[in-house]
Amino acid sequence: MRTKSTPAKRRRSSVAVQRAVRAAPPAARLRAWALAAARAGSEVTLRVVGAAEARKLNRAFRQRDYATNVLSFAYSGRQGDVVLCHPVIRREARAQGKTLAAHYAHLVVHGVLHLHGLDHLRARDAQRMERAEVRILRRLGVADPYAVR
Repeated sequence: MRTKSTPAKRRRSSVAVQRAVRAAPPAARLRAWALAAARAGSEVTLRVVGAAEARKLNRAFRQRDYATNVLSFAYSGRQGDVVLCHPVIRREARAQGKTLAAHYAHLVVHGVLHLHGLDHLRARDAQRMERAEVRILRRLGVADPYAVR
């Protein structure tokens, strides 16, 4: 008699949250946004930093001398760090008329998708990444960040 095979157990992902600045959404929310975009078995560290640290990292790893909103550092197919710059994210959210939480959710998802190989250097890749972001954010109850107001 043939028996049903049990599906492979889905490996749980883990997300660690580090804060170099006090301001930012709660760690539980940051973790939930990252897990929504993470592949099974991912190990992600989210680090919320100030402008000086973001600028230093951007200069060292991208040769760009300014603080940027998000940086992703992939170490393997399933491991990596996402660095989020709170002052830049706060400023962008205000300028774009978004809530701070919605902008953080978008950038956490964006950063995690970079860890998994998605990019936006070519138009076709950008469309693929944006579709993935919108789909994940919709499941999280966050509006399309690319919709024109």
